[in-house]
Amino acid sequence: MKAVRPPDHTAHRDAAIVRAVARWFAIHKRPLPWRADDPVRGAGYRDPYRSLVSEFMLQQTQVARVLEKFEPFLSRFPTVQALAAAHEDEVLAAWTGLGYYRRARLLHAAARAIMETHNGTVPNSVDALQELPGVGRYTAGAIASMAHRQSAALVDTNVIRVILRVDAKTLDAAQAAPYVWNRAEYLASLAHRSRGLTAGEFNEGLMELGATACVAGSPRCEACPLAQARLCSAHARGRQSHIPRAKVKKARTAITHAVVLVQDRRGRFLLEQRPAQGLWAGLWQPPALELGSNEHTPRLPALLRRLALPRSSAAPLKPFVFHTSHREVRFVAWHMTIGASHTPRGRRWVAQSELSAHAMSSPVRSLVRAFERQD
Repeated sequence: MKAVRPPDHTAHRDAAIVRAVARWFAIHKRPLPWRADDPVRGAGYRDPYRSLVSEFMLQQTQVARVLEKFEPFLSRFPTVQALAAAHEDEVLAAWTGLGYYRRARLLHAAARAIMETHNGTVPNSVDALQELPGVGRYTAGAIASMAHRQSAALVDTNVIRVILRVDAKTLDAAQAAPYVWNRAEYLASLAHRSRGLTAGEFNEGLMELGATACVAGSPRCEACPLAQARLCSAHARGRQSHIPRAKVKKARTAITHAVVLVQDRRGRFLLEQRPAQGLWAGLWQPPALELGSNEHTPRLPALLRRLALPRSSAAPLKPFVFHTSHREVRFVAWHMTIGASHTPRGRRWVAQSELSAHAMSSPVRSLVRAFERQD
């Protein structure tokens, strides 16, 4: 590739970047449900509550997965009031499949704070939004700029990648975040002051560009308006695939879950609630023993004893592995049927029709569903 001298960092160049991103986004944006205009305030505004829910869901979760859960969640909790009034177990059950369940608890807490402090209206300023549980600088900037048309910036992994490449900056993680936030705030302010543009449109355009064209590894520069307009310094230098610096991935922690799927003769499942802290905190599961990487799975009689289950025959199930962002969880499971003469403390018998009301992790729900009795 022939080297092209990158342009200087000038107000004219930055204004061109803002216009190019906004124009590209207007043509190429994906039709995502949370991008619909607010029916009350009209074009250019988003429904603040839908924005709040989508931003919580999209944290560390792929868009495809959020698309599956977004509308069903809103059908169940269509307003801030409905979400705030719900029991936490209902919210967690509706969140099943999205992972990172702490986000669901924080979203629930944010809804209650909005009812208590803001009369049920999602606040419009970055400062007020950041006072809500679970709302950080990024989420506050997203809601303020997209739902309320405020001059606010946002920075996520996609925005970091785009701006570092546009400016051809090779920075470590500690330096990159403050640099990109400073640049993003300036560019968003330019968009806010531009006729016919909003900071929200520019912000979303940056994220969309990073998600679909300026991707990690091998960017699609032929589809990028900044590269084609010679506004990307990294592309001009042939450095786009080397910026930002590759992160060193940490090895996942290996753990084992020894699970006994217990049913009674009526087909009900015995469930217990996980501890309030740690992996899948507070979710429901069949009786299970969590083992570290150096611990051996006990034989069935010892496992039943440790789980306070009656000694009985049990059929082994096919083991499987489930990956979270930080863990490799190996499931070793058995299935057994017992009489339900009593319910051990901290556990409950749950009928098939009631399973959906209990929040479970994705692998556990899949395990239970495999044994749901069919009518």
